Amino acid sequence: MTLVTGFLGSGKTTMINAALKAPELHNTVVVVNEFGEVSLDHSLVANSSDAVVVLENGCLCCTVRGDLVSTLNELYQARMAGRMPPFDNVVIETSGLAEPGPVVQAFLSEPTLDGLYRVASIVTLVDAVNWAETRQNHDEAVRQVALADQIRITKLDLAGPGIKEQLPSVLARLNPAAKIGQMTWETADIAALLTTKGFDAADPGADPRPWLSLSRYQATEAAHVSQDDCGHDHDHDDDHAHHHLAAKDIQSFVLLRDEPVSRAELQFLLDGISQNLGPSLLRVKGLVNVAEEPGRPAVIQGAQHLLHTMTWLDKWPDKDERTRVVFITQGIPHDSLREVIELLDRMSARTFKAREKARAMRQSPGRQ
Repeated sequence: MTLVTGFLGSGKTTMINAALKAPELHNTVVVVNEFGEVSLDHSLVANSSDAVVVLENGCLCCTVRGDLVSTLNELYQARMAGRMPPFDNVVIETSGLAEPGPVVQAFLSEPTLDGLYRVASIVTLVDAVNWAETRQNHDEAVRQVALADQIRITKLDLAGPGIKEQLPSVLARLNPAAKIGQMTWETADIAALLTTKGFDAADPGADPRPWLSLSRYQATEAAHVSQDDCGHDHDHDDDHAHHHLAAKDIQSFVLLRDEPVSRAELQFLLDGISQNLGPSLLRVKGLVNVAEEPGRPAVIQGAQHLLHTMTWLDKWPDKDERTRVVFITQGIPHDSLREVIELLDRMSARTFKAREKARAMRQSPGRQ
């Protein structure tokens, strides 16, 4: 499943309209908010019902009925019962004001969707003309960029001088791991963007390295500097505006551990991070060297305070068997983020060792 996000006017509906014509979207369901916003070429409609429109190229289009979880469950049930053609991919166009975090959260935690759908990619469109104002006034637009796997910039031909050169680096600072490029409206390019398989954490043989993008996060962390998006000096006479913008900054931190951790110690750490960072924690993803499972890295991922059940790979993708977890947050200064996570890591290790020592003493044969 691919989520298409982007603030109002960024071009999501235009992209969906172009995608519906692609033969590569055969056996794909496109879920939109309203049919009225999507310009369906009725000469290409093979058949239609109140719920689903089937196009001649095999692409299916439907609207959200009630909430998204209900819609996806209904689609899957109709697929299994033969009431609609089979589909292998789902593209969801979210509203311009929607944040992808809660949607990803639903697929990580909703029991009725477990095993039915997998989020392969989050595609975010960014309006080059209006980005500066949108970023300043709408937190949801910032989070759309921060959680994206693919970012495409629209309206560059209408943007002012310097935007084409500056905007990609601005977006890369918010999201080091995303692949960022100018939007092309070629149907084949859009189809490829919307049908990527992504990383499947349930596949024991999958390669997690492109998904984790550790080197990009580490490079950004090493080059972390205090500056605004355009590289200009802040107006020091307007501290309130400066702090208002700073509070929206997306930060990332990579936790590395050389020694394996036990399951219990890992749970202490993740619980502590969730409880202390709360809504500021946007995303967690990583590989963990668990002491009880040598040679098999655990995959962890979560959105906000909810973590998905751990899955396991058959082997490490390379010779680096360190625990490596990426934390993406909003509104926490970088240095504070580092201090909080490193403190929680040390506390979880000490807590685990103390509990193990106490348990060993209780089980000691010489204890009266």
